[in-house]
Amino acid sequence: MALWTLFGLSSGKATTTWPAGDDADGQDGLLGMPRYNPQACDEGCRICAEVCPTHAIEAHDDKLSVDYGRCVICQLCTEACPTGAMTPSNDWAFGVRDREDLVWASGGAPTAAPGGTGKRAFFRSLHVRHVDAGSCNGCESELQALNNPFYNLHRLGIFFTPSPRFADLLLVTGPVTRPMFEPLLAAYQAMPEPRWVMAVGTCAVSGGIPGGNYACATGLEGILPVDLYLPGCPPNPAAIIDALLIFLDRAPQRVSGGRVRD
Repeated sequence: MALWTLFGLSSGKATTTWPAGDDADGQDGLLGMPRYNPQACDEGCRICAEVCPTHAIEAHDDKLSVDYGRCVICQLCTEACPTGAMTPSNDWAFGVRDREDLVWASGGAPTAAPGGTGKRAFFRSLHVRHVDAGSCNGCESELQALNNPFYNLHRLGIFFTPSPRFADLLLVTGPVTRPMFEPLLAAYQAMPEPRWVMAVGTCAVSGGIPGGNYACATGLEGILPVDLYLPGCPPNPAAIIDALLIFLDRAPQRVSGGRVRD
């Protein structure tokens, strides 16, 4: 018997039952999106907006706006904030169907997630075509982890396909660089109807750090119709799985108005 076979048999099953079971999701202790508490802000303080590298936090007259679709989770705002208005959190599951749900809105915390999309026809099988539209490969590293023994994406009936002609969902990473613009459109146009698009990573959602320069766009906005947004730099494998299950109506959306639903 090969040594690796003996090692595997002695180690036992490595795959988590999450999200169906109570097993770990593999993200214990992970820092997620910063939490914003405007009541803790000092009047006139703009320190967090000044240090934010992607303008996820901007100052407008007497208040701040927070757009998690631009956040790269660098934690600079939490380190610079003198009052605790921006604090670290473990909120890593930020997949949403509506881009506006990534923008912090005033009012109470959401009590209900937005409704489903009617895509339960793919309940048992979803085929995904991934296109790297100029990513730094951070998102690609997390995507590769989806097929490792711990997450084993295939157990959920979700598969990556090498051809867009067999894909239901186009998963895009990167801010869409100029050389990748035409290949991205070609992949989308080669997909059979009905076809959907998922923006994975802050670059694909809003352009991230490099977005908007001479060499690349600001993500998929205005290029392709996006059905699901997942910011992060990069989003972890569990967040990607959670977003895919939201797309399939197999998991509830946790975020609305920029706030995580309790």
